[in-house]
Parts: sequence; C-alpha cells; structure tokens
Amino acid sequence: MSLLDKANDKAEEALGKGQEQFGKAAESPEHEFKGKVRQGAAKASYAVDDAIDCVKTKTQDAPFVSLAIAAGVGFLAAKIFGRR
Repeated sequence: MSLLDKANDKAEEALGKGQEQFGKAAESPEHEFKGKVRQGAAKASYAVDDAIDCVKTKTQDAPFVSLAIAAGVGFLAAKIFGRR
C-alpha cells in the first residue's frame, strides 16, 4: 500500500465523519447514513490494502511455502468445482 493510498483512505474516512456530523446537526438521517457508509468503505479499503501488503510480504519471505499453499488451494478448487 502506498503512502498515497493510505492518505486517500484517511481523507475519505475524515470526510465521512464530517458528513455524519453534518447529518446530525442538520437532522438529516440521509446524510448521517451516507457519512457512516463512507467511513466504513474507507476502513474496509484500508483493511484490504493492509491484507494485500501482508500477503506480499509473506510470499517474499517464503516463496516456496507460498507456492505449495497456492498449489494446494488450486488442487482443492479443481476437485470441488470439477465435479459437475
């Protein structure tokens, strides 16, 4: 995850918080809800980017283990989805 992605996610989260507060002040449940959704989306994006970085790090640290796991997952997927 680049620094720009982190900053973008944090900015979206802050904008969502501001929108939620505006909705509360204006007694607008629509704006309040949209603000909460925007915050949740920013947090989810941050979590997904963090998980991707974790997987990248683990695969760089142990490429053979990662290859074995990927092969195992591929084998299981072929067994599950190949039985039509």
